Amino acid sequence: MIENLSAITLFTHDMARAVDFYRKLGFQISYGGEQADFTSFHAGPSFLNLMRVSLDQPLGWWGRAIFYVTDVDATHAQALAAGLQPSFAPQDAPWGERYFHIFDPDGHEISFARPLQQRPPEDAAPA
Repeated sequence: MIENLSAITLFTHDMARAVDFYRKLGFQISYGGEQADFTSFHAGPSFLNLMRVSLDQPLGWWGRAIFYVTDVDATHAQALAAGLQPSFAPQDAPWGERYFHIFDPDGHEISFARPLQQRPPEDAAPA
């Protein structure tokens, strides 16, 4: 049985640029840093890792990492204030989350989300 997600590891060609990007979004370093070959950030009980790879290794698109945050709109505002460019403004999704996406400097798509408050069933009596 799978218990939880330990970490997601993303490759980068420029560790300093990648670390700067994630710090601007509020991630806190657990290990490594701008000059390291491997850096780990706290992501709740899990980790987001960055690994420096040689310039001849293509990074390629692989998918999307999704992080739950306390306030999607505040995270979006933080990104804008830091000069970053999210793909779009926060929006409510039909699957029940408020979210936005942003690409890191190496082209990895990152999403910040929060579940929307659940509404009572249509036939429920008002409280």
